[in-house]
Amino acid sequence: MKKPNSFRLSGTRRIERSFFQRDPATVARELLGCALVHFHHGEWLGGWIVETEAYLAIDDPACHGARGLGRSNASMFADAGTLYVYPIHAKFCVNLVTQGVGVGSAILIRAIEPVWGVEVMKQNRGTNDSRRITSGPGMICSAMQVDRISDGVDVTRSNEWALHSGHDVIDDVIATPRIGISQAVDLPLRFFVDGNRYVSGLAREHTRPRREQLGTLGE
Repeated sequence: MKKPNSFRLSGTRRIERSFFQRDPATVARELLGCALVHFHHGEWLGGWIVETEAYLAIDDPACHGARGLGRSNASMFADAGTLYVYPIHAKFCVNLVTQGVGVGSAILIRAIEPVWGVEVMKQNRGTNDSRRITSGPGMICSAMQVDRISDGVDVTRSNEWALHSGHDVIDDVIATPRIGISQAVDLPLRFFVDGNRYVSGLAREHTRPRREQLGTLGE
């Protein structure tokens, strides 16, 4: 199997562990616009993060860490910058651990604007519609070929995963309650890029038409 070359993105830097060693809401907001990629079968797959959800270690019953450390969620209690991948409805969801060892907080990656390996991701998803490739957490893992093998991987050091800085979208971020949960439903811990066409959810949540995209750096 082809070994990965280092992922390089001009004008950016690889995100370090200190970025994740902060409160989840801050990290979730600042992950927007960053590049997340996974090397699979000879190609980098991924894109710009455009939607996230924060899950808190304290006073958040919707967080998997709320039930304490167990075999299935052990990675959520690992060091900041660790991938926590869990199965749901025959699919997987990918999260990035925040704060530090033993805390139990993380960021769910809800949507990505596809940029790298787009044709491969379309094949993985069985669709030619670019808006149906990575516009939801299960779609992301299907498109990027993410499963439990990636659970526990340190994204700050991995050769097969990379997270880089990218677009500055901080002035375009909208916060809403999270989606698809039955507890702590009112906490405004879902963050997305306003008007981005790849964000999941409803168009009326945006303040401008949902047909924009981040594109390449410098555009």
